[in-house]
Amino acid sequence: MQALMRWRADWRYPTTLLCVSGFFSTVKPLEPFLIPYLTGPDKNLTTEQVNNEVFPVWTYSYLSVLVPVFLLTDWLRYKPVVVFQCASLFATTAMIRWVEGVPAMQAMEFVYGVATACEVAYFSYIYSVVDLKRYRMATSYARSVQLLGYTVGSVLGQLLVSFDLMSYNNILIFTLVLITVAICASCLLPMPQRSMFFHRKDGWKAATDGNETPTDETRDAIGDTGASPVRREATGNNVEGGADVEESAGNGLDVKGSKIENGESVSADTCGKVLLQLWKDFRRCYSSRELLYWSLWWALATCGYNQTVNYVQVLWEHVQPSQNFTIYNGGVEAVSNLLGAATAYGIGFTEVRWEQWGELALGGFSGLGSAALFLMTFVGNIWMCYTGYVIFKSLYMLLITIAMYQIAADLTMERYALVFGANNFGALALQTVLTSIVVDSRGLGLGIIPQVSSRIVEKKQSRFMEMFQRPLIASFCSFFFHSSSSCMPATSQSSPLFFRSGEYSLFGNYEEAATPTS
Repeated sequence: MQALMRWRADWRYPTTLLCVSGFFSTVKPLEPFLIPYLTGPDKNLTTEQVNNEVFPVWTYSYLSVLVPVFLLTDWLRYKPVVVFQCASLFATTAMIRWVEGVPAMQAMEFVYGVATACEVAYFSYIYSVVDLKRYRMATSYARSVQLLGYTVGSVLGQLLVSFDLMSYNNILIFTLVLITVAICASCLLPMPQRSMFFHRKDGWKAATDGNETPTDETRDAIGDTGASPVRREATGNNVEGGADVEESAGNGLDVKGSKIENGESVSADTCGKVLLQLWKDFRRCYSSRELLYWSLWWALATCGYNQTVNYVQVLWEHVQPSQNFTIYNGGVEAVSNLLGAATAYGIGFTEVRWEQWGELALGGFSGLGSAALFLMTFVGNIWMCYTGYVIFKSLYMLLITIAMYQIAADLTMERYALVFGANNFGALALQTVLTSIVVDSRGLGLGIIPQVSSRIVEKKQSRFMEMFQRPLIASFCSFFFHSSSSCMPATSQSSPLFFRSGEYSLFGNYEEAATPTS
């Protein structure tokens, strides 16, 4: 009994439960086959309805609840939001299975948008229950099991569909069982006693001395963030930063070596004070021109990546209808996830001065990614589409890892979380504008090929790069702004419905881009 109590008091206990929840909530076998399911006899929707009326709701929902959920997550101390996210995924999957019609599917997308926004709690929870010295290891475990879950889900779905072992409807029932396991695991999580902003406790050190440089562990934690493709990415979420180079503002929320004495919570701080401090830190962070350039690239690149993965299945269905071909979407997603993770992880072992060569890498690899997008769009061969998608996704994972590392190098934990969240919010805002104009049926509502063509012509006429003093960053931003349309519609790691978060919650990730409830 004492051994059990000691294990429950150890950092491994909450980390194990969180990993179990993360794994079972990300195994979604139907995700790579969402478009064939929705446009098939089970739901009988048209591709135009799915693309122009159903999928855009996820973007609007996600944007509308992102900031409130971010604040509530910290105020409620993470666990309730983790449980609520799993419950929302369960509701999303159940709605996919049992409701029909465009309005019902739009409601389902709204629920999934809320679930995606709640993903911020997943990695934030680790921060609240694990010591800083263990944070890198715990974060690595949590991201790895998510990647494993996406990969297992994709491979399992491919096997079930290819060998006709289960119908789409039965696959959804199986997914509900898996999510139920995730809900049970999340309910067993211990309740944190502190949080990043509203409930800060003694024993937690927000930052090192202003003259120190980031530690190796901190840098490794940042590298781990990029290693999780879908999620999402990201998606990601709380990631360790290094030392802050600016002076402290001096109050309870400041990140310069502040402590809360006697273990007392600062929850008495009003929401207004917290927001005011966040605004002050926001202005300090973005007063750096270097950080502003990288952040602007981040927002544009993430917007383009999200649009690509959200609608890529529509492109595949256009090139090769699933009724006439044995599709391999699941295998392609699995390969792209693994290669994306491998390239991002390999950056951590590469001895390169990214502050010197980072922009050249962005420009060069973005050119390859651009070629991959053109290949996907205009060749008209499904195998070339698959190949282009794997190349594009791997390159994005590589480059976003470099960007994350460069941005986090001189920021503390809290300020990195703030910058990361602001960059992803900017990406989502751009994605919302793009979706409302190009994809939504109330906007242009373009089909896939006209949509791609019109956006490429538009970008050729654009003078967007003149905003930058750094041409290579500008070229990469321009390319990804292209890609946001050049791959539309095409659904993601499945689709907005299944676009996880990664990476994509306010703190994260990336990775992982929010995925579905298959």
